[in-house]
Amino acid sequence: MSRFLLVVPPLTGHVNPVVGIARELAARGHEVAWTGTESVLRPLLGPGAVVLGTGTRAFRTQGGHGLAALRSLWEGFIVPYARFTAKPLDAAVREYRPDALLVDQHTPAGALVAHRHGLPWASLAPGAMELGRPFRALPKVEAWMTGLLTGLWRRAGLPEEEYTDPRFSPALVLATTGPALAGPAPLPAHYALVGPVLAERPADPAFPWERLEPGRRRVLVTMGTLAGDLGADFHARAVRALALCGDDVQPVIAAPAALLPELPRHAVAVDRAPVLELMARGALDAVLCHGGMNTVGEALAHGIPLVTAPIRHDQPFVAAQVAAAGAGLRVPFARVTPEGLAAALRTVLDAPEHRAAAARVGAELRSGGGALTAADRLEALVGTGAERSNPLV
Repeated sequence: MSRFLLVVPPLTGHVNPVVGIARELAARGHEVAWTGTESVLRPLLGPGAVVLGTGTRAFRTQGGHGLAALRSLWEGFIVPYARFTAKPLDAAVREYRPDALLVDQHTPAGALVAHRHGLPWASLAPGAMELGRPFRALPKVEAWMTGLLTGLWRRAGLPEEEYTDPRFSPALVLATTGPALAGPAPLPAHYALVGPVLAERPADPAFPWERLEPGRRRVLVTMGTLAGDLGADFHARAVRALALCGDDVQPVIAAPAALLPELPRHAVAVDRAPVLELMARGALDAVLCHGGMNTVGEALAHGIPLVTAPIRHDQPFVAAQVAAAGAGLRVPFARVTPEGLAAALRTVLDAPEHRAAAARVGAELRSGGGALTAADRLEALVGTGAERSNPLV
């Protein structure tokens, strides 16, 4: 039996994939503990999870598009969060004494602590932004990111000659994607593309299943939390587009009521939808989303084609890969008209080639093994770390 410490940021989309990995490790008899912002983790993990809290503080709201959004993410969240959690993470490692750490790429402090204590660690890449060097054509951007990371390394007091990019474990990188979505750049052998981790989530007794009308094709609209001020405008355009699709299409919209216009009688709107259960029941015919890796991977794993309207970060990259694979279409989030969005939705609903491509890519994603493969690789990592030279004392 081994002890694993899971280091994740306070972001639902980053926590959900790790839940399935944690359950698989626990089912194999290993001990698992989480560390991060307990006020965010506890509702997602339930009362039985071991959470070693790192404290809570507000961080700058992410915003902008393109490189401005990247700057906002790194300077407004990743770097400040790493500085804020550095000491609590070190204390958590000393208290829990793990055999290995699984560290989300957006929590580099976990990698620094692992290095300090000579512990084996794996990186978790829940998105596509840090795979395949997407900014290799922008050397100034890569140099800027490297500067931020080396600054964290120095701040942690680690020897500069031992510098390792804390986004990429030299032993194991687990990515919840597959070849069709990861891009054409070759990846090192220690990268494991395990595909989406489809962990069962708590049931939502409030979802109105009885309102799903037989005989209609259903489109799920879920745009995540990054839509910002344009969220209401986009949802208004989406509702109009779905009306233009015809009476045979029933919208299922996951969004706060404040973002939604007046809806047609047959539309179903909830703050949070049981996405995986809807997919598993075969209740969806298409998904309109922001291109986040979790939603895209889950939809394709169930053979559901997509229309993506990417907002920022890795979403444009993922959306482009979906379109290149033929598993959906991409539209501009800020500029798509209701008529243009309706045309895209009707195309993925009506054209069999998109559904066939979604099934093909989904089969590839599922072949990655999900939580089973991730747990296998983490168990092997502990084995390779058994003779580490600087054990925790």
